[in-house]
Amino acid sequence: MASKEEGSSKSTNPALDPDLDNPDNPGLEFAQFAAGCVWGVELAFQRVEGVVKTEVGYSQGHVHDPNYKLVCSGTTDHAEVIRIQFDPNVCPYTNLLSLFWSRHDPTTLNRQGNDVGNQYRSGIYYYNDAQAQLARESLEAKQKEFTDKKIVTEILPAKRFYRAEEYHQQYLEKGGGRGAKQSAAKGCNDPIRCYG
Repeated sequence: MASKEEGSSKSTNPALDPDLDNPDNPGLEFAQFAAGCVWGVELAFQRVEGVVKTEVGYSQGHVHDPNYKLVCSGTTDHAEVIRIQFDPNVCPYTNLLSLFWSRHDPTTLNRQGNDVGNQYRSGIYYYNDAQAQLARESLEAKQKEFTDKKIVTEILPAKRFYRAEEYHQQYLEKGGGRGAKQSAAKGCNDPIRCYG
């Protein structure tokens, strides 16, 4: 009886729904990635030509409308994610995948550097079959670079996206924790300081 109730509660849980939002303009697509702390990852994507908008938030968990404190408790199973709106005619999805792989260590489970917890896991969350196929192909290619370690990146359909608190949005561009603004200009190659 308990498993039947559990099954019915999952079917009505909005956190488990697919991300059905639409990009701001026709011709744009969404992409969603988890690669540890979102601040530096977001700034890297902001700098890419063809990326029109970035938002940081939470996805892939089971709690509706989570907040940062709840996600950090480790009880919601959400990942910190970046959701990108991009123009595929200017920036192919494969470009985004290349940047994703370059920004983190995909062989560490639920961890990036000093950030530990399942919210810091590695993930590619796709919006269509083409993205799913390209994601899997990119993982296979990347795995060949790691002869002694297994990539732990999950590749799953994008679930509902919950936008993080406003202070997390474009955090490093606004100045981060130290008030030192970092450039989000397209093509900028300045080193990204993780926390500001």
